[in-house]
Formats: sequence, structure tokens, C-alpha cells
Amino acid sequence: MLSLTFLGTSAARPTVERNVSSIALVREGETLLFECGEGTQRQMMRYGVSFALSEIFITHFHADHFLGVIGLIRTLGLQGRTDPLHLYGPPGGKRILSRAVELGVERAPFSIELHELDAGDKLRRKDYDLEVIPADHGKGAVAFALREHARLGRFDPDKAKAMGIPEGPLWGRIHKGEAVEVEAPELGGSAGRRVVSPSELVGPPRPGRLVVFSGDTRPSPAIVEAATGADLLVHEATFGDEEKERAKETGHSTAVDAAQVALAARARQLVITHLSARYSASGDVLLKEAQAVFPATVVARDGMTIEVPYRDLTPVPSP
Repeated sequence: MLSLTFLGTSAARPTVERNVSSIALVREGETLLFECGEGTQRQMMRYGVSFALSEIFITHFHADHFLGVIGLIRTLGLQGRTDPLHLYGPPGGKRILSRAVELGVERAPFSIELHELDAGDKLRRKDYDLEVIPADHGKGAVAFALREHARLGRFDPDKAKAMGIPEGPLWGRIHKGEAVEVEAPELGGSAGRRVVSPSELVGPPRPGRLVVFSGDTRPSPAIVEAATGADLLVHEATFGDEEKERAKETGHSTAVDAAQVALAARARQLVITHLSARYSASGDVLLKEAQAVFPATVVARDGMTIEVPYRDLTPVPSP
């Protein structure tokens, strides 16, 4: 299972309908938080996101993307947390985040580890990698990609049974790539055994999923490259097309910009978020502009959860 819950979808300031930036990604029971704008801990309660998380990833240090760590840390402390919490951000993060962590007279009853990440870094995990991508939003801003490792090919249980291989440990060994020796009565006598190779029962490796988070950014070739064939691209769309000059001046993207990134990357789905307050109520204007370029676009709203299924083996469609 891989899903995203949007906890805050507004740009620089919250509105009645939208809080500021935060997204919770849940993968196989593990929760990762991307951005932590003010009030994120209440949004987590409101939308059923577990506090049993251990990592928060911040794309840059504009206040609407990280001030929520202050309240979240206090809440976790009052809940009796003892496990460490890891905060990741671009260069300069240790200095800025240490001030946020130390604000107030209370001290967290758990350790808080601060990590700085440079564009090009990769955090390797058991079943996936987290890649750090350069973003175009001022010095040091980054984006993130969660790229799952390839999965094992499909095991053919019917064929295994037909070959007389009993269900159990042998199936698991073959599925994991091990050749095994099995009984083969048809060979007769003492030679009645044969070696079964995995290729006889296991199909080709299946691709994992790819989810990319742009953070705040202008359209970026680096993000296009990282998001090529992505199952889901989450891209900021602060402005409509009528404000495209302002978007350039402030280092942001329009809905059309985001759609063009998704199209160039041949992504399967685009979610636009980080909407200016003027579009807060529905985002219909931005949705219409984006879908004219990239039809598989959705406008994020607070509390929305998107499931990311495994893709099949068909090639990524050309734009």
C-alpha cells in the first residue's frame, strides 16, 4: 500500500479551506512527512494520520513549509514519545531547525536528529530510495523522489503444481531466485531428480512505484528527469496563467507550468497543490488550465488521500 494524504494545500498563508504545506506519505505502514507548515499536527489528527512517524523532509526554509515542527514536537512530547525524530532539509537546515526545536522553555523528551541534504543525495532504504533533486526556488531548495526498487516477477503456482513441486518453502526459494532440486519420477531410477531454475516459474521483474514531490519551484528540467514515468507527480501550482509573470518573479509555477512538466515527464498522474489564496475555494480555474495540457490532473484539497497502485508492464505513453 502506498498513499498520500494532503494535510495542507495552500501557498504562503492558510485560508478557511486550506492549511499551509504538508503531505503525509504512508507506505507499507511507514509514514513519511513532506513539509510541516504551521498547524500540521492538528491536520494530522483531523485526517487520521499516525503520529508514529520518525522522519520529516523539508524542501526549503520559507516559514510556511517548516514552522509546524515546533508544535508537532511539543505534541509528540506531551504524548510521551521516546523514539528519535529525524528532520531533513537542504543546507542551512541544522542552524534553522535547531532554533525551531529549541524554541520555548519545554524540552522534547526524545532525541531530535537534524540532517542536511544536498541535491544529488540519495537515502537508501530496504525497498526504496529517496532521491534529493535540485529545485528552482532560491539557493538550496530541493525536491524529493521516492523510487521503489523493482519487485520480484510473478510466481506461477499452477505450473509449479503441475511440475509436482509441493507448495511450501521450495516455492519461496524459487521465487527469490534460487534453483532447487526436486523429485522427478518421470526420469526413473536413481536419476529421478531434476533442477528447477527460477526462469521456469518466475516472470520478469516488475517495476516499483515512483512518486515525486516538487516543493516550491519554477518548472525544472531536473524535476522532469526525476519524474520521467512517475506514477504520481505532486507539483506546486501557485498561480493561474494570468499571473505567469508574477510566478517567474517569485520562483513559483503556474498550473500550466506544472502540467507541462508532467507532460514532458510522461507521468501517469499529476496533483497540483500550493495554491494561492485567491484560488483557495475550489481551484477550478487552475484545474481547467492544467487539464487543457495534461488531462490526468487533480487539484489537491486538504484531507484528500490518493492511492498509488502498482503499474503494469506496459510502456509509458508518449506525450
